[in-house]
Amino acid sequence: MTHLPLLLSPEVAEARASGTPLVALESTIITHGMPFPRNVETARAVEADIRKAGAVPATMAVLDGTLHVGLTSDQLDRLAALEDVAKLSRADLATCIARGGHGATTVAATMIAAQLAGIEVFATGGIGGVHRGAELSFDISADLRELSLTPVTVVAAGAKAILDLPKTYEVLETLGVPVIAMGQDVLPAFWSRRSEIAAPLRMDTAAEVARSHRMRARMGLSGGQLVTNPIPEADEIPQSDLAPLIDQALADADAAGMSAKAVTPFLLDRIFQLTEGRSLEANIALVRNNARLAAAIARELCSLPSIAG
Repeated sequence: MTHLPLLLSPEVAEARASGTPLVALESTIITHGMPFPRNVETARAVEADIRKAGAVPATMAVLDGTLHVGLTSDQLDRLAALEDVAKLSRADLATCIARGGHGATTVAATMIAAQLAGIEVFATGGIGGVHRGAELSFDISADLRELSLTPVTVVAAGAKAILDLPKTYEVLETLGVPVIAMGQDVLPAFWSRRSEIAAPLRMDTAAEVARSHRMRARMGLSGGQLVTNPIPEADEIPQSDLAPLIDQALADADAAGMSAKAVTPFLLDRIFQLTEGRSLEANIALVRNNARLAAAIARELCSLPSIAG
């Protein structure tokens, strides 16, 4: 780590030194996922939730070619104000650093950064996956392959509901990624608590997730775990309400010629409009819910022997 342009925030450095649990956070939610000022407000609320739950947040971002593990308040404000921030995944993370650029980390890039920093748990909103129509476009998120490579437990409200959910979970099964539903027998669908997809695995406590994470490391199994955590019931948008709006957003994206990394931000913004802001409130609720669970898992991991233990 000392040979990399990687900088721990003072809070993260102190947590590492004291053995305090750490939770990684992405930064595309700040730059690409939500409008200002809700993006900054949400980022701060999520960090506060993690601290209240007994862990320390480590928001990942690249500023001036340095990979920051944890952002100070001033750095968070700066990231939110920057224009043309790169949306970084596995393919372009190193290039952005090498060029001295600025970038926000997606799920895949955050997993890589977390592993470099020795952080085992990461909280996000929803993972990327197989886009609808991928049999023609081959548009499949790098998040799925990253989950099969990088040993980080990712807590999300499932894959984003704008995606082809059955195909997304089929790919994860093929890649050997454990997909765990928390407290229910079906997978959640991001803004909705339940989908029609049976959960491959069910766990009911953070301790179970932590033990599974540690056992995978002891067995030498590559990759991480996906923990799908349903949105709180009071905050969900039922699938029956969302389905026609997602279809409309997809048609609008196609008409606008959206492709590659531009698709997801366009769809999320269009659904925000179509739900009259309801999707954003649900998104905030589920991210905060995931952060609290991730902190609980991180605490449990700290109580277990490490791979060297």
